Amino acid sequence: LFRSGMPLEKAIRRMTSLPARIFRLGNRGLIKEGFTADLVLFDPENFKDVATFAAPHRIAEGVRKVWRKGKVIFEKR
Repeated sequence: LFRSGMPLEKAIRRMTSLPARIFRLGNRGLIKEGFTADLVLFDPENFKDVATFAAPHRIAEGVRKVWRKGKVIFEKR
């Protein structure tokens, strides 16, 4: 279970394929041939959202690496 008590798979779906489908983002939200490679590598044991209304773009704790369109845009060192 994820920290929220929700199964990890359900939490990931709510952050990926579900919003992509709701906002009709087409080729995003799934790891699938022909889809845009937007990926996040994270540690589920240490994942914690630290964004606020004042600082909405803060990267969550536990995020190790982020790819956008197949290119690394963030890597924790």
